Amino acid sequence: MFQFNAKEAKWFFEPENYVLEGDRVEIITEPNTDFWQRTYYGFRHDNAHVLYITTDEKYFSFTVKAEFNSTALFDQCGVVIYQNSENWVKSGVEFHDNNTAWLGSVVTNHGYSDWATTDIGTFVKCMWYRLSRRESDYCLENSFDGINFKQMRIFHLFEGGNEINIGLLACSPSKNSFKAVFTEMKVTDCLWKEHN
Repeated sequence: MFQFNAKEAKWFFEPENYVLEGDRVEIITEPNTDFWQRTYYGFRHDNAHVLYITTDEKYFSFTVKAEFNSTALFDQCGVVIYQNSENWVKSGVEFHDNNTAWLGSVVTNHGYSDWATTDIGTFVKCMWYRLSRRESDYCLENSFDGINFKQMRIFHLFEGGNEINIGLLACSPSKNSFKAVFTEMKVTDCLWKEHN
């Protein structure tokens, strides 16, 4: 089973300020960074900060804890699979205003993004994510305590059946910057059991 070692990982859109340790990653986002493709809004953004490793293992679960001090519209950090500009998935808590944040996820297949959200309070400054793979099908879960995980979505990646680039994402779509801290990164056997 592969492991996520931050010092051996690679960058897509490397930020100017970050700290890499074996079990801790700190990213200071740069303004006007985001991922989105076409749907509804029409625009295309392809410059979020991603620290990733590449694997061809078909069955595993990747878990990470994300802590954040976001304060501006759509600031976000979480887990990601980034194949190319038109095929990827991201998740994170997205800041909205002083009362509302969205636990969100976006899946982009063949150049068109979707967006799923659930309202949560802005008092939430920490979230665990678990992304499980079964060949080209995936299950994304979240947890408020790192123990009890709930399903956010099941999805298919059309370009996610062979090698994938999986890791950490942080971005600030507005003119803002914030610090995202990732810890407790681990890869295990697939915890998303086969459907019978």
